[in-house]
Order: sequence, then structure tokens, then C-alpha cells
Amino acid sequence: MGNKLYLLFLIGFISFKGCSQTKDTTDTTVTMDENISTKSVSHSYNDENGIQNSIEIASFLAKLKQLKKDNSGQINIVHIGDSHIQADLMTNEIRENLQDYFGNAGRGFIFPHNLAKTNGSSDFRFSSNVIWKNYRNIFPDNGDPIGLSGILLSTNSKKLVLQLNAKEAANDFNTIKIITPENKDLFEIATSKEAIILKSTAPKVIVHKIKRGETISEIAEKYSITTAQLKKANGLKSTRIAFGKTLKIPTKETKEVSVSESYFKPLDLLATNNYHYYHSDEALRKIYLLPNKEQSDYVLSGVVLENDKPGILYHNLGVNGAKFSDYNKYPLFFEQLKGLQPDLIVVSFGTNESYGKFTNEEFMSQLELFIKNVKKTNPNSAILVLTPPPSFLAHHKLNTIVDGYCDEIKKGAIQNQYAVYDLYSQLGGLHGVEKNFKNGIIAADRVHYTVAGYQLQGTLVSDEIIKSFLNYNK
Repeated sequence: MGNKLYLLFLIGFISFKGCSQTKDTTDTTVTMDENISTKSVSHSYNDENGIQNSIEIASFLAKLKQLKKDNSGQINIVHIGDSHIQADLMTNEIRENLQDYFGNAGRGFIFPHNLAKTNGSSDFRFSSNVIWKNYRNIFPDNGDPIGLSGILLSTNSKKLVLQLNAKEAANDFNTIKIITPENKDLFEIATSKEAIILKSTAPKVIVHKIKRGETISEIAEKYSITTAQLKKANGLKSTRIAFGKTLKIPTKETKEVSVSESYFKPLDLLATNNYHYYHSDEALRKIYLLPNKEQSDYVLSGVVLENDKPGILYHNLGVNGAKFSDYNKYPLFFEQLKGLQPDLIVVSFGTNESYGKFTNEEFMSQLELFIKNVKKTNPNSAILVLTPPPSFLAHHKLNTIVDGYCDEIKKGAIQNQYAVYDLYSQLGGLHGVEKNFKNGIIAADRVHYTVAGYQLQGTLVSDEIIKSFLNYNK
């Protein structure tokens, strides 16, 4: 880790003053610039402003000390937030830096974001032969069992095969944990020596029977296609349609692929109160989830990958567009959080609340409720709240709203028993956006950060955690 760990301390020490993050949408685009890296970014670090109210993470630092001393055991850090956390650019930087220093105990929590038709981490891959339904916690609560991932992923297909490929040697695992709502026994797991094709190239055909009074534009809207696409698929020259006739609906979806069970070698799952798991003495890189045929609906909240080595597990749980209030709607999230056994919970919110024009009081009310919900199910977990990084509001207006949130976050730390790292100030605060743009760490919209920007944030946070540990360990 060496040079990487102390990069920021070698760049220079010019103090920034202030306290925002970036606007989220349900689908976030990160500016990719391969010519910019954290090593080439000019950044001024405020060394005077480390982790505040650090007494609240003393128990976590003590566990790090024990880990270093004994070179045994695993420590779980759970980072919860919005799009910056879902994309796993910032959190991957933190994960790599902390694992370089304390040891790599495994990849941690992962989720098939691609099957939910959204972005996610790139260092593993899920694929499936069936179409999965998805629903995010940012939408109104409709009763769906949304847990750790913040996204419902479900299917009722008994043909389902879900392949997990950890892709990299660093992600090889000995233990896989499967997290489901109410810890239901929904899945079986297996390995295979066969090369299995899960995705069909044949288009899925949808047929719609025309109801009385329906118009072609209404039918097109129902299936999220244009009238022109619907006419072309059915050879129609006009918009006139007849009751009782059928229409072919064009779709990008493909047919389900049936995979013979003979391809798989089943493995025995064990159960705890919070998850089902399998342990292998031999490190694995690829595994398959299959349906428990005794069940009728299959909902996956997430998977955890661990190896048998001592070190850090860094779990990222984020949803594009999320606010504290979105997580507070779902008790299942906090109930499943126990299964990760968090020693430290890192929290990153604020931008989306500012775009929603939440007052300081409304923001802190939701933050305090979130902390209360966490402590109810995880009373021994230390909590570190990050202030959000700077951004603009719409029309390139200064985000004075999030500036106010940052002050309130710091004021509420002692009363609500959490530590604070003021990332907002480290990145320039209220007037830091233009400088960040010139330095190549925030995109032209002054809202989303570049890859280098997220990596810089991750380096700031991981360096501060390690510095706090070194001070504690003196």
C-alpha cells in the first residue's frame, strides 16, 4: 500500500473551509477519463480536520489493533449510501486500501445489479437464464420485501439458474452466504464442470390480445415502446386495430433457457438465524444458485463472499437516488444488516435530500431515525457519518442546502453517538466545486464526480481510518 496510503499527505497542506455530494438519478453516469488518476490530481488536504468525536469508533479501532496483533479474525465494515456507493468506485478504493494494510478477508456483500437493470461493481459477474423483476427502495413502499441491497430482485421461474463468477483471484472465496427475506430457504447451490450457456439469442415473443376500446398508442405505452415500433412489428399501415385480434409486441428480452440439472453438482447449505451458507476448504471462483423447487417465489437480497484469511470485509450497500428516508421505510434492511455483523457502519447521504429541498430539521430527523434503526438491530456497531462532497444544485447554483446539512451532522454527533469525517470540507466545501472541476475530479455538470474524483474520496477516507488506527495504536 505504501505510496498509495500516504499520497495525500505528500501533496500539500492548504486548508479548505466549509461542508455536498452529487445529485443522484435512478441511473447514474460516471465520467470516465482514463487520463486522470488520483496520483495526477492536485488536491490540498486539510490535516487539521480528521475524524471528529472519534471516541465513537474506539471499539472498532480496538478490533483493528487486535487483528494486527494476532493476525487472525475478520472485521466487517458496511458502507451505506446512494449512487456513489452503488457504483463502488469510492468504496472499492477504500476496500483495496484497507485490505492492503489489514488483510483481505474476502469480497464481502455483492448483488446482481446487472439483472436489476442498473449499474454496480465491475469486479464480479452475475448471469441468469431468466428475467428478474426489480423494484428499488426509492419508489413508494408497495409491500415488496426490500432488504440489504435496497433493490428487490425476484422471479417465480423454477427454471432459474443464477451464475456467480468472482472473476478475480482476489475475490476467490471459501464461504458463500445467501441472504433472503425472513431467511427463507429459497435457493440451492451447486458447482459445474460444464461450460453452461445461460442466455438465449432467440427473442422472447409477447402477444397482446386487443381489448374493447383500446387504442394502439395505449398498447404501445403499456409495453414501453413507440407506436411506430408496434406498427412495424405487425405490418400495420395505419393505427386502426380491431377488438379481439392479437398484436406481436417487440421486445429486447430473450427466451428462457432450460438447463439440465445433470450439469450441476449440488452442495449442502447450512443455516444460521440470518443467512444460509456453504463453506469449501478449496477456494472457489464460480458457483450457481438454483431454485428450491418446494418454493414458488424466489427473492435474493444479496450474497456475501468470504475467504479463510484474516483481514477486512468491506461491504458497499447503495442505491442510486437514495435518501435516509428510503432506507427508513424498510425494517427488513435493518434486520438483515445483522447478518453482516458490522463492526463499523459508514454512512453517506445528503445530496438527494438537498435536491428534495429537505430542511435541516427534516434531514436530521431522518438521519437520527436511521441511526436509531441501526442501533436497534446492531447495538455494538460503531458508526461513522461522512459529510457529502461538494456539488452544485440545478443551473449551477451553489448548494447551500447541503452546506447546512454538514453543519448539522457535526453538531449532532455527540448526542446521537456517531463519529464524523468532514469529506465536504476536505474537497473544498461550498466554494470548492470549480476548483475540483479544474483539477479533473468533478464532471462538467458540477454534479457527478469523475472516476479520479471518486477514487480520491476513497483515498481520503481510507487514509483517515488508517491514521486514526495509528494514533490509537501508539
